[in-house]
Amino acid sequence: METDERRGAASAEGFTEVSRGLWVEEPAKRYRMPDAVRTAAARAVIIAAVTLIQAMIAFLSTLAGSWLAFPMVLSSVASTVVATWGVLDVWVTRQVWNQRNGVVSVPSSTARQLRRERRRARRAARAAARSADHGGARIGRGARPGGGAGAPEAGGADTGAAAVAGPAEAGVQGAGAREAGAATPRRAPASV
Repeated sequence: METDERRGAASAEGFTEVSRGLWVEEPAKRYRMPDAVRTAAARAVIIAAVTLIQAMIAFLSTLAGSWLAFPMVLSSVASTVVATWGVLDVWVTRQVWNQRNGVVSVPSSTARQLRRERRRARRAARAAARSADHGGARIGRGARPGGGAGAPEAGGADTGAAAVAGPAEAGVQGAGAREAGAATPRRAPASV
């Protein structure tokens, strides 16, 4: 391939090559670890590396007969304990992150509890929207179009009887129904 062809100029055949970008994005094979887990993993790798260096210094000091051998053996034993803690910290941090944010099929998972709360909120919002849509469109059976004094509330227990009996008897019937234990309250007249 000639230099001018590489630059995108016309080749001897008369057509230009399509130039590819320098950076080609490829989909990741694995997802990126969460930040907390990555921090714990980096800390564990650094601690393990320091432990291996201490163990190697202790071994070489022992071979050389140096006074440094004994302190390095003690410190490498202590570093081994700390490195074990670091690896366990990665595992615990990963489990905690999955429990809080991941999709874990465990009944005690807080991720499941958060999804349940979101689902409940969505249902409540849908129910509120549904009641707002149907609330103004529905007129009770005995309700008067003007909604004047004595007009019963839509959906009351004695709506039909109050419409037939008239406003004076409706008040009496409403009081009797309240004494009998009906749960539907009466609306006060508009003049009060």
